[in-house]
Amino acid sequence: MHDAVMNALRTVNDPELHRDLVSLGMIEHLAVLGDEAAVTVQLTTPACPLKATIEHDVRQAVQAVPGIAQVRVHFTARVQAPATPPLPGVKNVILVGSGKGGVGKSSVAVNIAVALAQSGAQVGLMDADVYGPSVAHMLGQGESKITGNAERKMLPITAHGLKFISMGNLSPAGQALVWRGPMLHSAIQQFLKDAAWGELDYLIIDLPPGTGDVQLSITQSVQVTGAIIVTTPQDVALIDARRALDMFHKANVPVLGVVENMSYFVAPDTGHTYDLFGRGGARKLTQPDGSPFEHLGEVPLEIPLREGADAGLPVVLSRPESVAAQALVGVAKTLAGKVSVQNYGEFGDLSALPLAHEPG
Repeated sequence: MHDAVMNALRTVNDPELHRDLVSLGMIEHLAVLGDEAAVTVQLTTPACPLKATIEHDVRQAVQAVPGIAQVRVHFTARVQAPATPPLPGVKNVILVGSGKGGVGKSSVAVNIAVALAQSGAQVGLMDADVYGPSVAHMLGQGESKITGNAERKMLPITAHGLKFISMGNLSPAGQALVWRGPMLHSAIQQFLKDAAWGELDYLIIDLPPGTGDVQLSITQSVQVTGAIIVTTPQDVALIDARRALDMFHKANVPVLGVVENMSYFVAPDTGHTYDLFGRGGARKLTQPDGSPFEHLGEVPLEIPLREGADAGLPVVLSRPESVAAQALVGVAKTLAGKVSVQNYGEFGDLSALPLAHEPG
């Protein structure tokens, strides 16, 4: 019976990797007792966007085996690092950039980082916007100070299930930093390599707007898994978003997708939808070969999103039922799925990955 169930599982494909769960090594455990089968599936990310689809397909395949009446499906997760991990203990570095300021980049970065952490992933958030740090305030830790350990490494601050570092926790509030390029580079290197990040599945880096020294310093210092671009839909924002996309292309950083922020506004009193900035503009962005970028999601302009940022409680936590929160959780899941597909694609024989094992 065990072999029959395992053969049934060989017919179930991962919807994104397009290989069966057995050859991918995703069946962590299989037990058959009488007419009941218990299957443990090891996902490629705890934020798997197609978890429900996988569960449905597993149940359907196993229940079709003669003699099986009940199926229990459990999930674990293990995030795959790229062939060349970026930093010791850190599996993936993901950049969140924008061509211009004012498009809500930091708000998106904070909420997707928290959403990934809430899914069960180990997440770090690095605020690389040295001149305009806002991550600490958005996480409710504006008054906290970064300390060091015995190895003279900076200890990231913990908030809402993730670790973060921001210049906002190193310099007095309201004090302007008048730094030239070399000082910026030094600060970024310290954040990346002189911080005790520990074991992380994802290190999200909130970049400053534009295409300046910080972007160059990071892309030349670590192996970046990929980047996402945050833009608003109007043409004037898309012009600058294209510049940011071109910068990542020249730096050989894969662009994992585009997030359209402030995509639309739903009036809380009437429920009427207004496209204040021309909804759907981000879909006009194309890659150098003319093909469209992955559209990670549309996030509305919504009062709870602003309130959560001001209160230090991101909207994915403060108002998880809101449209903005659900959109941002969707962005986080889609992003995690894209990272998994890209990382697995770096290996020719997927069955040779460290993830693969013989189920028991």
